[in-house]
Amino acid sequence: MAFDYKEFLKTVPNRPGSYRMYGDENTVIYVGKAKDLKKRLSQYFLREVNLKTRALVEHIHHIEFTVTFSETEALILENNLIKQYQPHYNILLRDDKSYPYILLSRHRHPGLYYHRGAKKAGGEYFGPLPDASAVKESLKLLQKLFPIRQCSDTVYAHRSRPCLMAQIGKCLAPCVPMSEEAERYYQEQVELVRLFLKGQNQTLLNNLSERMESLSSQLKFEEAAKVRDQLLALRHVQEAQAVDAEVDSDLDVIASHTEQGVACVHVLFIRKGRILGTRSYFPKLSGLDFEQELLETFLEQFYLSEQRSDFLPREILLEHELPTQALSEAIFRQFGQKIRFASDLRGHRARFMRLAAANAEASLKSRLIAEQHARVRIEALEQLLKREGIEHLECFDISHTQGELTVASCVSFNREGPDSSRYRRFNIEGITPGDDFAAMHQVLTRRYRDPDSAELPEVIFIDGGKGQLKQAEEVLGALFAEHPDREPLLVGVAKGEGRKEGLETLIIGYTHEELHLDLSSPALQLVLHIRDEAHRFAITGHRQRRQKARVTSTLEGLPGVGPKRRQALLKHLGGMQEVKRAGLDDLKKVPGISAELAERIYDALHDL
Repeated sequence: MAFDYKEFLKTVPNRPGSYRMYGDENTVIYVGKAKDLKKRLSQYFLREVNLKTRALVEHIHHIEFTVTFSETEALILENNLIKQYQPHYNILLRDDKSYPYILLSRHRHPGLYYHRGAKKAGGEYFGPLPDASAVKESLKLLQKLFPIRQCSDTVYAHRSRPCLMAQIGKCLAPCVPMSEEAERYYQEQVELVRLFLKGQNQTLLNNLSERMESLSSQLKFEEAAKVRDQLLALRHVQEAQAVDAEVDSDLDVIASHTEQGVACVHVLFIRKGRILGTRSYFPKLSGLDFEQELLETFLEQFYLSEQRSDFLPREILLEHELPTQALSEAIFRQFGQKIRFASDLRGHRARFMRLAAANAEASLKSRLIAEQHARVRIEALEQLLKREGIEHLECFDISHTQGELTVASCVSFNREGPDSSRYRRFNIEGITPGDDFAAMHQVLTRRYRDPDSAELPEVIFIDGGKGQLKQAEEVLGALFAEHPDREPLLVGVAKGEGRKEGLETLIIGYTHEELHLDLSSPALQLVLHIRDEAHRFAITGHRQRRQKARVTSTLEGLPGVGPKRRQALLKHLGGMQEVKRAGLDDLKKVPGISAELAERIYDALHDL
């Protein structure tokens, strides 16, 4: 039965609040807020609404609303409900990653590191920065300016002589014994790094100038020359990073651009007078009027996100004036920080806005070209495979090193390109090392063990020739024996002569019909993109697993041997090699190790 909006609107008050639109009895498809609920909800049912709003209205089963005391409370409630229900028609930023930091560790000889995630490691965190590239570039710059270590704690603890970075003057080699003077110099460099990362550049320059003069007066001209070179490098960096002499505040500059039903919101991050970076977002427009409502909704979700709590600016510059009072109050209530919004821009602020607007337009045009290219490729593949309406494709690959620690990857593509949320890795166990056929059989069995509930793709690509394809035919043939009409199309991707790209052969499942395409074919380009992505994802997973195995103690995973008993074994016997060499009687003498446990440890170590 169609939703009777006329009767519903009679029950809605002219009060601020939040509303939830349902697609059925239990599924929320849209969440919104309003200063006046009745006026806002009435707008959805006007004849002149746009096509996207009309599509939303056609899916409404019923609407519920919650009255609040103010628009600010309505905004906070809307934000919480969006997080709770994740409605289909609400804007999606698709940016759930935390922001990266630079970590100055708390050790005898502190090191500098890239950090993302929970702040569990001891030390000082500087940031956050807009993206990973900004952190990595900063670390490269810091390595040129300040010779303190950036190696891992494991490397630092086990070095017996200076590494290459120390030999080329990029590290003071604290991993080997240092004189008292060298120790003091290292700590001085750490303090200089701390000043630099805090943005206290003038204090840093003054300290270096004083040190240079002090060394010169002591006739230590070589050391003074090193400080001089460091001082000149820092001044050069400061000039390169300076944005404008008039700007010494924390700003976010936000511009948007819409075209062909697609939107881009570009954010320019400026902190302490320096552009830290930029980021483009492509929010969905479903259920929104263009421009103003898009930007309002983006601002609400972007600045009320928990990830933004320690990266809030003091001022936000906007292209056009928007009703931001409720958002400003909500941010203050949630994070305790006041933010000023400005749209009447002049001088350097207007220049920043023009820069953000140009970036928004350029990013959107690039996105549209990429989407058009993706559409051409998927349509060419549909024509080649004689399949219409392909929405979901998957590809499988196997990676190992001489049969060790085999990993299988499954990557997923949709009509727009990679769908990373559906990527999966599988650790392959219980097969003969190096048996790729058995590995392929296992991963397909595990991936499609329940064909009724799985989100089945229309096409499955198998990286390999007829041998791997045969495994896929056996697995899927058995799974879909009763429903052959639901079975995905199988395509093997066999490498060409000399393993050269562009000479691949596509082998259709069951019929084994071979398709030979030129590299200029959009369909082959898409297949190679999917195959290469599966290969990359498998190799990355295998390398991670292999690295973990290399650094994991052999004692880990043994039943009954926890952290305390591992520590007792290593301490009592003098290291892992001595534990392996120890006899049964030696193991029994370790505090906390019973005779039975000693036998299990001995057997486990000598079965390896």
